[in-house]
Amino acid sequence: MAGTAAVSGGRPPRASMQEHMAIDVSPGPIRPIRLISDYFPHFHPFAKHTLRTPEPHPAVTPAVRSAPQPQLDPEREGDSDDSTALGTLEFTLLFDADNSTLHCTAHRAKGLKPPASGSVDTYVKANLLPGASKASQLRTRTVRGTRGPVWEETLTYHGFTHQDAGRKTLRLCVCEDPWLRRRQRAPPLGELRVPLRKLVPNRARSFDVCLEKQKLTKRPKSLDTARGMSLYQEEEAEAAGEERGRILLSLCYSSRQGGLLVGVLRCAHLAPMDANGYSDPFVRLFLRPNMGKRSKCKTSVRKKTLNPEFNEEFFYAGPREELAQKTLLVSVWDYDLGTADDFIGGVELSSQAGGECQRHWCECLGRSDHRLELWHPLDGAPLQLSD
Repeated sequence: MAGTAAVSGGRPPRASMQEHMAIDVSPGPIRPIRLISDYFPHFHPFAKHTLRTPEPHPAVTPAVRSAPQPQLDPEREGDSDDSTALGTLEFTLLFDADNSTLHCTAHRAKGLKPPASGSVDTYVKANLLPGASKASQLRTRTVRGTRGPVWEETLTYHGFTHQDAGRKTLRLCVCEDPWLRRRQRAPPLGELRVPLRKLVPNRARSFDVCLEKQKLTKRPKSLDTARGMSLYQEEEAEAAGEERGRILLSLCYSSRQGGLLVGVLRCAHLAPMDANGYSDPFVRLFLRPNMGKRSKCKTSVRKKTLNPEFNEEFFYAGPREELAQKTLLVSVWDYDLGTADDFIGGVELSSQAGGECQRHWCECLGRSDHRLELWHPLDGAPLQLSD
């Protein structure tokens, strides 16, 4: 017995794993191991803790207690791509085929993201593409101090025909108003494009579309050499063969006055002739064969506009049979002080003209006291203004 005790006393005592960890690693009483749900409470938000831990460690105390419920970021609704991040625009389009007009009503924008923090002053700018930028450019008023502006304003394009609806696209840009004159024009906060061929005539259609980043095109190589000029520009180039504009004329043969009443109502989308991108248009009328000074008339000049409104009327005396054999030349000019006026475009109305010009002329002179209004595209070829 003594030998056995001596042998056993020479061997090191065996300790269990729990005793080994308690002695070498964590002196003191062994604490129970927490469940993983105690460290990640949002996985089991309604689970109750079954283990009671005396004096929990302060580093894990917030995790053991109930964590707040996750909340959605109010600045990011819906998808998180670039288009949604720029905000949305609500608007309504109406193609009035009877009056040849396109109405665009800008309602409101939501979730705009200006470059700088804080409020922003915004307006909506509209363009018809393809075409000259300033000829079809319209804009709303400026709404200040909000990221959710409400305009409720209607922009109207006159002289909009079925042919335009089939080949043109409406571009809407939400722009920041540079209220300081010394401040450079900032790029749009976002833009969108709507093919107008999708519109049904005389039926309004509402849109709620995400804004996208501005589309830029590279400048021609001839312009790249200019120092300080950006290599990219807005996609506003005029398409090849684009018309010079259009004019709205009214014709009526008055039996009471015994002559033809010609009304020059307005022009739309005229070609810019001045360096500032605009024109100073006026209209000349000439009835051939020459009747002396009574055959030539002209309207007043409208300054710095590509969509002038005249609403002026002129009278040519004579029986219907005699006027039906004549030709009415209507030309639009850009007024220049001190130099020759620039020809913008013209149209010829007669029984030999063909197309809508012939129909307008013959239908008016075929019936008395019947006023007929019609849009005519302008031809860039110079008219023969003498006999």
